[in-house]
Amino acid sequence: MTEQRMPIPPFNAESAAKKVQAAEDAWNTRNPEKVAQAYTVDTVWRNRDEHIEGREAVVAFLTRKWEREREYRLRKNLWSFTDDRIAVRFQYEWQDENGQWWRSYGNELWQFDENGYMARREASINDRPIDESELRITPGEGELPVW
Repeated sequence: MTEQRMPIPPFNAESAAKKVQAAEDAWNTRNPEKVAQAYTVDTVWRNRDEHIEGREAVVAFLTRKWEREREYRLRKNLWSFTDDRIAVRFQYEWQDENGQWWRSYGNELWQFDENGYMARREASINDRPIDESELRITPGEGELPVW
């Protein structure tokens, strides 16, 4: 029997918001193994122009990501939900190997299995260089600004 990853579908406003916050909290650990445990073993992702299949591939992807995206800090907000799907808008900030700060904006579409594991993730992301004085992302704190 597969263990459940609460909250499980069908989602309501409260449980969808909890799922989003749990994802934000996990991603801010920058621990690929921990993050990957929220996904089905055969999860399918589209992240920008990259296609990823399976939990092991997620770990490899996140390891590469956080080696490149230093000082990563993420904020996610619930956009919409249905029984087993959640739409999220997010922003994150990070610093590259040359010291340049970036803000990345995007939207994610998530689909969950009956046990609360994410089976599908589609992420569209754009990046913008910023000055250090423009940093504003504090994980866990409020609605994201529009820009």
